[in-house]
Amino acid sequence: IMSVKVIFISRFIFSMALFFSFHFPLGQMTDLIYTEKELVQSLKEYIQAEESKLAAVKSWANKLDVLTLASTSDPEVYLAHPVNAYKLMKRLNTEWSELESLVLQDPSDGFISNMTVHRQYFPDEEDEKGAAKALMRLQDTYKLDSESFSKGKLPGVHHNAILTVDDCYDMGKTAYNEADYYHAVLWMQQALRQMDAGEEHVVSKADVLDYLSYSVYQMGDLPRAIELTRRLVAIDSSHQRAGGNLRYFEKLLSKQLKELNQEVQEPATEEPIQLGTYKRPKDYLPEREIYEGLCRGEGVKMTSARRSRLYCRYHDGNRNPRLLLQPMKEEDEWDSPHIVRYLNALSDSEIEKIKELAKPRLARATVRDPKTGILTTANYRVSKSAWLEGEEDPVIERVNQRIEDITGLTTQTAELLQIANYGVGGQYEPHFDFSRKDEPDAFKTLGTGNRVATFLNYVSMRIHGDLYVLNRYVSSVCPQGTAVFWYNLFRSGEGDYRTRHAACPVLVGCKWVSNKWIHERGQEFRRPCGLTEVD
Repeated sequence: IMSVKVIFISRFIFSMALFFSFHFPLGQMTDLIYTEKELVQSLKEYIQAEESKLAAVKSWANKLDVLTLASTSDPEVYLAHPVNAYKLMKRLNTEWSELESLVLQDPSDGFISNMTVHRQYFPDEEDEKGAAKALMRLQDTYKLDSESFSKGKLPGVHHNAILTVDDCYDMGKTAYNEADYYHAVLWMQQALRQMDAGEEHVVSKADVLDYLSYSVYQMGDLPRAIELTRRLVAIDSSHQRAGGNLRYFEKLLSKQLKELNQEVQEPATEEPIQLGTYKRPKDYLPEREIYEGLCRGEGVKMTSARRSRLYCRYHDGNRNPRLLLQPMKEEDEWDSPHIVRYLNALSDSEIEKIKELAKPRLARATVRDPKTGILTTANYRVSKSAWLEGEEDPVIERVNQRIEDITGLTTQTAELLQIANYGVGGQYEPHFDFSRKDEPDAFKTLGTGNRVATFLNYVSMRIHGDLYVLNRYVSSVCPQGTAVFWYNLFRSGEGDYRTRHAACPVLVGCKWVSNKWIHERGQEFRRPCGLTEVD
């Protein structure tokens, strides 16, 4: 039995904030790798064509240079020869026209055409911004400083990937444009650090200091903001904002010192700004620190007494014919609420088929609006998903049937099989699968009642840094093909608030999961109702 850790996570507030969004998961980004390779080959062919063209033009120029040197030394003697007169006419009438056509040829046409074909699949500005925010989310969740990112020093990473001065600057500017001055400071500081170390760069130091000094001011550190602005003025005395900012900062600091009855200004610290220098502002999720702590594996370990109540067994679905010869390996993941794990719930061939079917349909994952019941995007869920019907392929039909056999519940009224792909930084913050009393219309359009149970398959888990948070507990990463199952509702129909769960941001790699949400209708004789709130 895999161990789990315990800590409390309080009620989640479903208010949105434009802070996290990485909409291009690795499932689609792998295609971009090959697209880029093809474009590089196309670029090489273009370069070769340009070089061939220039070589031909250069050959013409050299030949004509020698020829005109002889003709201009004594034009009358040169033209006295009838062959020379003929060749001059021919060159000017025919050969120079051919040279003009050669020069006007554009070898880039093939490359541009190739670019045009592939550009429709390229990430857009929103995707690039989302990728930057994903790095910041990982930075916060796993307490990684900007220098570790810039040098590619991440847990579980075996490939070198560095961020240049200009990359760090762009990261900082992305945060700045979102009024996220906390991260703007961290990344502009890193850009400045690498710049001062002598690294080559395109961005100017004045631009870095401009953004950094104002962001530091927004974080409430006036002495350091003044020191950075003075550095900016020393570099560019004509900077349009620096002088005014400096006078404003100094006046503001003087006013603060006067109010505190202090005459001497504390000198700005010379220590570089690091992770933890400034306190991260609170956001819409009140349990943010606890949630991120759980994702780092922090928490109270399960007691040996509770662990002793967890068992392993073979599960044949109450002697279901399809499970008699090959019963499922079932493990207790948790006792209350009762959560079970099934090993080898999907075969490797089924996994590949599911991914194959889902990949071309992946779109930004949605959640049901608690008031309208309409599917919509939300910034607390960062992934892409696809919905697969059983009629589409025998594999999907077989997976649905297996879920019925294992759980004893009908999937006729269940939602379609949802396939979710989480790329780097992909997450799903704490949430409930069932609708609460203040969300009576969450599943109204389906007409199948509330979500009575959740069956979650781990389709592919080639990742590092992901944990599955369930209520107050942290579950280790499940191996590929493993599934977990729990009831969201008590037999009385009341929601089980202990089933609050989340998926931590993926630090390295790619995660695929499939969800089957089973609804109340049709379960009347499979899971009879009760009057009390018991498992």
